Amino acid sequence: MKTYINPNPEQWNELSKRQTVATADLNETVKSIFNDIEKNGSAAVKKYTNYFDGISIKNIAISTAEIEKAIAEIPIELKKAIQVAADNISKFHSSQKEIPTKIETTSGVFCWRESRAIETIGIYIPGGTAPLFSTVLMLAIPAKIAGCKNIILCSPPDKNGNINPAILYAAQLTGVTQMYNVGGIQAIAAMTFGTDEIPKVDKLFGPGNQYVTAAKQYAQQLGLAIDLPAGPSELLVIADDICDPEFVASDLLSQAEHGGDSQVILVTHSEEIVSKVAAAIESQKALLPRQSVVEKALENSRALVFDSIQTGIEFSNFYAPEHLILAIKDAENKIEFIENAGSVFIGNYSCESAGDYASGTNHTLPTNGYAKNYSGVSLDSFVKKITFQKLTSKGIQNLGSTIELMAAAEQLDAHKNAVSIRLKKLQNG
Repeated sequence: MKTYINPNPEQWNELSKRQTVATADLNETVKSIFNDIEKNGSAAVKKYTNYFDGISIKNIAISTAEIEKAIAEIPIELKKAIQVAADNISKFHSSQKEIPTKIETTSGVFCWRESRAIETIGIYIPGGTAPLFSTVLMLAIPAKIAGCKNIILCSPPDKNGNINPAILYAAQLTGVTQMYNVGGIQAIAAMTFGTDEIPKVDKLFGPGNQYVTAAKQYAQQLGLAIDLPAGPSELLVIADDICDPEFVASDLLSQAEHGGDSQVILVTHSEEIVSKVAAAIESQKALLPRQSVVEKALENSRALVFDSIQTGIEFSNFYAPEHLILAIKDAENKIEFIENAGSVFIGNYSCESAGDYASGTNHTLPTNGYAKNYSGVSLDSFVKKITFQKLTSKGIQNLGSTIELMAAAEQLDAHKNAVSIRLKKLQNG
């Protein structure tokens, strides 16, 4: 984890770079797999599962028996923990329901907006060495609250060809309607086109590595909606003298362990804080089972020492982190200066892990600087907003001349006539 002292704004672009793969090669791979799956359906899905995951699978769909077996394997204490998290996530996302409000913009002219659930959504759940069953809660719970009828889950199989039991348990608990043991680009392609086994979805959700992100973006080019660009995980911590270096180190390591392509950034005004955090990282890292993954992530991570915390906040806004921790004095009064971040954690005791699991906020967040123009997943992600309007006879009389004048000025006479013919009929009784 390299340290930079007082980097000037000209260096900020370089310091904000995330790890990437060769885009041209990646896009060609994605396109090739999509084309194959569009033509050959489940046979191609199984072929790529065998190629990428080394697993030969007969049945992509997860059976009821497999789900019941998974539920029986989950320890009671873990079930209780998942339930607590589910309750908090449900409380927070239920609060986001919008109550329609009718507005009378002109006398006799009423306008309002209502939400309608997206009918079929696909959720991608990363698996492998870190099966993210918490992501099932983050996506399926708001989908259910929104009223989505079909929730399709895809997750990569483990070396034995199975999905982690905790993923299946969380899916069953939250009302996922169909589950499939397929991951990677092939899962995204299958949900984009639909196959003889996997349904076509209306919108795709879920984080993943750069291959999954590229696949989702390609699906978007084909006309399918996606939640947001969510690639490798990242965290930026702003720390001053009130921070606990051991806390800061633990937070940085918690994100570094997601994968070798994750990135963590420490921003401070003190080289002494960097030294203390670095020492804590070394001692804590030695105890982690995913140490090799952490070390790879730390190679592309950095510590930045600025002349003030305010400058550090400015860099954070430039970087636009997925997760931002404010371990600084008077942190709550500093949030007005935060412009770009996926989710913010305020104070020494607000560890990022709380948002990842159980505080209630959503952990599916924009990465790679997309927090400058994307929000994290919320209830709104699972609905469409439809506007309604109703004009009474009095309303069309009050607004009619305005519409006629504007339509005539745009030389759209049929638009004008749609009003004029109504006004004439009203005048003639």
